[in-house]
Amino acid sequence: MAQGSFSQIRSADNPSMAFIKVLKNKAFFKRYQVQKRRRREGKTDFFARRKMIQQAGHKYNSKKYRLIVRFTNRQVIVQVAYATILGDKVVAQAASTELPRYGVKAGLKNHSAAYLTGLLAARRTLKKFDLDETFKGHEEADGEEYHVEDEEGERRPFKCILDVGIRRTVAGGRMWGALKGAVDGGLHVPHNTKKFPGYTPAEDKGAEATYDAEAHKGRILGNHVSEYMEMLQE
Repeated sequence: MAQGSFSQIRSADNPSMAFIKVLKNKAFFKRYQVQKRRRREGKTDFFARRKMIQQAGHKYNSKKYRLIVRFTNRQVIVQVAYATILGDKVVAQAASTELPRYGVKAGLKNHSAAYLTGLLAARRTLKKFDLDETFKGHEEADGEEYHVEDEEGERRPFKCILDVGIRRTVAGGRMWGALKGAVDGGLHVPHNTKKFPGYTPAEDKGAEATYDAEAHKGRILGNHVSEYMEMLQE
């Protein structure tokens, strides 16, 4: 076959010769470049990561912190980290496997565990930067919307950007429990309540959406888990 962009093949159904364009020819393979390793493994969304770690040019070497939330088959991991040329540097970390020392001995990957892990990571981060006394956070887990940046003070709150990785941002998911825990712990994470449990979008045009804080509080306290256990006992 001559070196060209078309090739001749003969099929059993159609004995006559047919021309099919060759898309992956020699020129294609000469210029082919493989994707990054973590992209090939399906572990990192580099388009989203690039957006999260890009810093404004006039801010020079200011660090851009991310609140990283990850779920495994057995635990919840929450980290506060920033990106460098050599890789990410972790400032503070909390895992739900640490919760038994605080009295939570079971259910280490549900919504309640995610909330507590986010809360623990937030307090550790503020402690590291000597901000734990300045920003007490939301002292009651009532599910109410809370933004630490709305409070007046001499120092600005510690700001992070939520990093969910390749996980789908479904409404009412456990990742929002970790976000709520970090926010109640005193971190400034830009967000709204549209994905929180208890949020109901507007049904009609011009109507207002509603947010039921009690429903979110029930998820944080694990009421749905206790109701399911009672149902099994019956």
